[in-house]
Amino acid sequence: MKQKFMAALLGAIVAAIPMAAGAQADLERFERQLERIQRETRTRADQAIPADQRALFDWGGYLSLNYLSLDDQNKNNHSLRQYDLVGYARLNLDGVHDFYASGRLTWQDFSPGDSFDNEGDDYTAEIDRAYYRFDLARYYQAYRGQKIDFNLVFTGGRQLVYWANGLVLSQVLDAAVVDFEYGPLELELIGGVTPTRTVDFDSSRPHFDDHTRRGFYGAMLSTRAGTHKPYAYALFQQDYNHDDSLTLGIINTRFEYYSYYLGIGSTGNIGDRLLYGLEAVYEGGSTLSNSFEPDTFFPTGQTKDRIEAWAVDLRLDYLLNDRRKTRFSFETIIASGDPDRLNSNNTFGGNAPGTKDHAFNAFGLLNTGLAFSPAVSNVMIFRLGATTFPFPDQSRLSRLQVGTDLFFFAKTRQYGQIDETTNTDGRYLGIEPDIYVNWQITSDVTLVLRYGVFFPNGDVVQSDDARQFIFGGLTFSF
Repeated sequence: MKQKFMAALLGAIVAAIPMAAGAQADLERFERQLERIQRETRTRADQAIPADQRALFDWGGYLSLNYLSLDDQNKNNHSLRQYDLVGYARLNLDGVHDFYASGRLTWQDFSPGDSFDNEGDDYTAEIDRAYYRFDLARYYQAYRGQKIDFNLVFTGGRQLVYWANGLVLSQVLDAAVVDFEYGPLELELIGGVTPTRTVDFDSSRPHFDDHTRRGFYGAMLSTRAGTHKPYAYALFQQDYNHDDSLTLGIINTRFEYYSYYLGIGSTGNIGDRLLYGLEAVYEGGSTLSNSFEPDTFFPTGQTKDRIEAWAVDLRLDYLLNDRRKTRFSFETIIASGDPDRLNSNNTFGGNAPGTKDHAFNAFGLLNTGLAFSPAVSNVMIFRLGATTFPFPDQSRLSRLQVGTDLFFFAKTRQYGQIDETTNTDGRYLGIEPDIYVNWQITSDVTLVLRYGVFFPNGDVVQSDDARQFIFGGLTFSF
């Protein structure tokens, strides 16, 4: 009787978990969606340095007024008005020393009950970027009048680190990055940690959205071969959140995810019109397993398990080379999954104890759609896209860009999960068309519009209701 009572009690506890876990997963997904849009619409503060000017001091900023409406996996709609004020300053001396800093004030005004963390409206003030860059070749040219046949560029501080296609790493880090070039060879070294407010991929970890510390250390070697740039890299991720724990009833979950990534790929062009980018990666390392038995909901001892996972990203862009700058694109993203996980990203409900973890988890930021936007784990994503400037000869509309993407989603492992609960009746997840508009109305005013709608396969995705994503933003630069 006591055992039945405990099972019933634990069942009630764990039955309430999916709703909370879904809300946390929605928050993590929302932050990824918003981050990608912010990067796409970010005003570039870096300016070209006049050749006849020894010193350049530049400052300015921009104000963005944004509206967002989206549907989550639980059929709930969320609406948000977000206001971003960004200021920056840059000092460049002879192209040798470059100092850059920017700060961001953000006010998120959710409609009543629409915030993902149930904490309502949010205000944040943060250092967006702050780094120093030194260029050795320009140093010799500016101060010694010499040209050298190699170069070393050092960048230290808070910066966006983007490797290869962005499959494994596309994060803002407090980091030191060294680029060494000699002839056609280039070696990039990195060492850094995430800012504390980084949103983590494991949404089951306490404070995953406002207290994350992960370290990244690695090297990438590349070379020039005609119009191609092949590369290989090794990246190690250290988990500095391993003291965190989650207690639900008598279930205690510890968190520890150490990973490394061995990747190869190439970027370049084939002929005058076809551009490509290819990245393939193997993930290894160790992770702590799930903390409860899925069938009984009783706690179980966590084990340290090996990670054996992989992912591939291939992009193709075909340029028409017309006045409208028309291009067609194709991209496929495939990432391995694990059949015994209840969630592809989380430790709670994660890998079964004593088994290898085949779910790919990394720290990149790829285009996985606006409305569905799954994490790159146990997914196959195929994208067809087109973009053009339809009115190149009309002065008011010459900088108006329109585009569309069509996504097809499927699971790599039918019996594995993605970052939300799915059925095992098939692999096909659904289809999503997206459309977007970028219009630089004047040199100081930019309009950005995004719309996407995901049509799920109701046999696999738990709700067959369409999910919509609507975004509009107006940016004023000064």
